[in-house]
Amino acid sequence: MRLRIAVQSRPLALILLLVAALLITTACTVYSERPARKISDATGGEELEQLFWKEIKDAKWVELDRVLATNYSGMTPDGPLDRAATLDQYRTWKLKDYSLGDLKTKLNGSTFVVTYTISLNGTADSQPLPSTPQHMMTVWQQQKSGWMVIAHSVSQQSGQPPTPN
Repeated sequence: MRLRIAVQSRPLALILLLVAALLITTACTVYSERPARKISDATGGEELEQLFWKEIKDAKWVELDRVLATNYSGMTPDGPLDRAATLDQYRTWKLKDYSLGDLKTKLNGSTFVVTYTISLNGTADSQPLPSTPQHMMTVWQQQKSGWMVIAHSVSQQSGQPPTPN
């Protein structure tokens, strides 16, 4: 009699196992990922860059101050900028909108290198920011305090006036 019960319970156990597996896999599709709302919640280079520009647009200078590393280096068509000069320059911006394109992210250990083009709509010191796309590269590094920008570069398409970093 025991042998018969074991044989009959095997199909039941397999069915229960199959049902459990199906429930687990459908749970993964029911709960979608939520986009990060702040840089400290970001998990990828694209998300870091989108949130960085959102903070500039929203004039969140304290948050920007937190994510620019103390040894930050910036390069613009006009020459290099240190951390303080970069923050001063961003504070003169009134960014209405921005659009990132051709975004590529490369992860190397604890560092993201993000390259992209950006189109800006706004002003810097009451002068319009260039409306033509600019090529940019940002280097993000994971540190104890979170993701930090350690380097950023801007390059203009030939024949275009330079833009602040």
